[in-house]
Amino acid sequence: MTEKTTSPKSFDPPQPIDPYYAIGLQTRIEAINHCQNRKQAQQVMMGALERLAAEIANTKKFIGEDVRLIVLPEYFLSSYPMGESVDEWAQKACLTQDAPEYKQLCKIAQENNLFLSGNLYELDKHFDGLYFQTSFIIDPKGEVILRYRRLNSMFAPTPHDVWDKYLSIYGLDGVFPVARTPIGQLACIASEEILYPEIARALAMRGAEVFLHATGEIASPIDTKKVIAKKARAVENMAYLISANAGGIKNHVIPESATDGRSMIVDYRGMVLAESGWGETMTAHAIIDMTALRQARRRPGMSNYLSRQRLQAFADTYSQLASQPANSLLRGDKHIVPTRAHFKKAQTDALHWLIKNKIIM
Repeated sequence: MTEKTTSPKSFDPPQPIDPYYAIGLQTRIEAINHCQNRKQAQQVMMGALERLAAEIANTKKFIGEDVRLIVLPEYFLSSYPMGESVDEWAQKACLTQDAPEYKQLCKIAQENNLFLSGNLYELDKHFDGLYFQTSFIIDPKGEVILRYRRLNSMFAPTPHDVWDKYLSIYGLDGVFPVARTPIGQLACIASEEILYPEIARALAMRGAEVFLHATGEIASPIDTKKVIAKKARAVENMAYLISANAGGIKNHVIPESATDGRSMIVDYRGMVLAESGWGETMTAHAIIDMTALRQARRRPGMSNYLSRQRLQAFADTYSQLASQPANSLLRGDKHIVPTRAHFKKAQTDALHWLIKNKIIM
């Protein structure tokens, strides 16, 4: 008896989406580390937003009305903490969800009729004293439709540090959110997290088709770890990736151009469609063909990596590994506000666990 097989023709065609342009906007960041309080920091941030509003409007005019999506760099409103405690940074640099800065970002998205994504530091009413590094998506109506909180961070709180409480509030889909939109199914990955394939895979398994990667990284003419990872995440998940790096950081203690360059757009085959050089620029722009991506995802064959995954085979292995245990900041149903030293100890403890269990020799 001949075994029946499913041919590509038996699948209904994917829902068509008109091709559109996406941009990884390589804009300059104004650091707020020198600011003494929230009022001073807000003045810097609002000034940056005024500049961004002009940059985004004129970038769309230059490239064309079919620009539907713009991604901004990591921590584009503030840069990152450098010596500030968790509490100091929370008070000075972090936004509430109804902050004026958010309202201005929503206005920019609405006035330019596009989806806008970026990354900043955010407070949460459920976790007083803590902050989360948050990637967001705002739709053309000016509404925040997605918030993703970074899960891997060296010296900052994450949802995993308050895991049980966070899940009870937001659920697992709130940890790995995917926005279903007229331009495709969008998800965010924060900066260094591009190096952790499990995050992109968890989002892809929830339907993500386009990864929005706000990053702050040291670029180089030689492919860095992050550049290699960007291509790998796009290929293995059959997804587009729009990665926006900074166009330099002003008023910071590091050299201004240390975090600068190589914003890029990668397609689902791992091909770089556009890439910036250095400085403030919008040259990382390219056409996103969602219909072609969806056709590729529905096509049987060796290159359909999503359909060939045997995810159950890895479940037990992951469930038994706890080098970075959850709930490190929870004490019962209450959370603590850590010092930065807490996170260094967490990594040291993880290394001890990996060595003890002969994972690291």
